[in-house]
Amino acid sequence: MNFIKNMFKKNTISTKVDTKNIPVHIAIIMDGNGRWAKKRGLPRSIGHNEGAKTLKTISTFCGEFGIKYLTVYAFSTENWKRPKSEVDALMDLLLDFLKNAETHIGGKDVRIQTIGDVSVLSEEIKKEIVRVTNITKENKGLILNIALNYGGRSEILHAVKEIAGNIEKKKITVNDIDEEMISNNLYTKGIPDPDILIRPGKESRLSNFLLWQTAYTEIWYTDVLWPDFRKEHIIEAVLDYQNRNRRYGGL
Repeated sequence: MNFIKNMFKKNTISTKVDTKNIPVHIAIIMDGNGRWAKKRGLPRSIGHNEGAKTLKTISTFCGEFGIKYLTVYAFSTENWKRPKSEVDALMDLLLDFLKNAETHIGGKDVRIQTIGDVSVLSEEIKKEIVRVTNITKENKGLILNIALNYGGRSEILHAVKEIAGNIEKKKITVNDIDEEMISNNLYTKGIPDPDILIRPGKESRLSNFLLWQTAYTEIWYTDVLWPDFRKEHIIEAVLDYQNRNRRYGGL
């Protein structure tokens, strides 16, 4: 918390943050990289590179700010529909990102893991995922969940198949199925649902991201494109979150 106190001295906006009500889990749809590049007459790949730099900065800040979990939408199941050249560039960027992730993402305390179906990714990328996951698994700081080949509907379908398989094996019955069981068969098993979902890039939709987990998540939109997203925007989102009345269907 010394970091936050020092930050407050430099930033008047930060002084309004209730340090006793910091969200546990923030999810971010990292949107707007291509549009950021287009506005500047640059290739879309440059926008994705700038977006990766932003992720490094924001991940570090979230860890220092006291956030326990940060889940980011890096590559969706729908992104395969993009031109092959862009998909290839994204995969190259992902590989480069993973190679030194344990040192350039928030330092030694960050635990890095992935959610989604990574089985279809290249062998080289899968090896890097295993390596960085293993080398950071004992870290006690921010848990960074990178959503790769992820889709909310496919995640729920995966959970349904897992549960159906256990029924076939007579490990459970239909009457055993409840919300906890479904949650425990999602990619995010053991991770609390997001408190805030941040959507940069001027769009106002979930885009098939964490559909089950965001049932009662507070959503915060901004027109700022992801490469231009800064620490101050995290603070703004947290302030907005702290000013909301989370009733969960009650009064």
